[in-house]
Amino acid sequence: MARFARNAGRWMMAACVLLLAACATGPRVTSDVDPSANFAQYRSFAFYSPLAIEAQGYATLTSGRIKNAARAQMEARGYVYDETSPDLRVNLNAYMQEKTDVVSMPEVDYDYYYSYRARRYVSVPYWRDRTEVYQYTEGTMNVDLVDAAQNRLVWTGVAVGRVGRATPEERAAKIDAAVADIFLRYPYRAGSGTPAVSP
Repeated sequence: MARFARNAGRWMMAACVLLLAACATGPRVTSDVDPSANFAQYRSFAFYSPLAIEAQGYATLTSGRIKNAARAQMEARGYVYDETSPDLRVNLNAYMQEKTDVVSMPEVDYDYYYSYRARRYVSVPYWRDRTEVYQYTEGTMNVDLVDAAQNRLVWTGVAVGRVGRATPEERAAKIDAAVADIFLRYPYRAGSGTPAVSP
């Protein structure tokens, strides 16, 4: 039973990440920064081990893809990968939730009655609300940058979107795109405390 629960947890996390990567439209991305952090002192990074998306203690194909995408984004900003003494530690996480949307829209309908004066049936319009319920799965992926010396979160980026099906090739491309979208909100470069872009 315990083994089944572990396997179910593993598949649920993998499904979440794959489904988030299959969003039909781009995810909503937000970020937050510690205003007291001195980003000029950060020049190197490494990953937590295990990552939050590797809850079972080992890497998966999906977590490896996300790590590679995050590493590429960090290195593109001038950070050097250093497992022994990094300035920043990167953590990656993902989860999903079932959501419900209830939408009400006005619509017109008609009643018919026989008019003795007109000697025919006439229609009378009336308005009513049409309510529709949509159920969907929402996936969330987040990237945390933690000051390694102080063990303190200094920046986080989050992507949230509806999830759907996709081929392995589409998922891989969308994982890269989702991570890139998150890092578009990260305004710093290695060794610089001045934001290069608006978060």
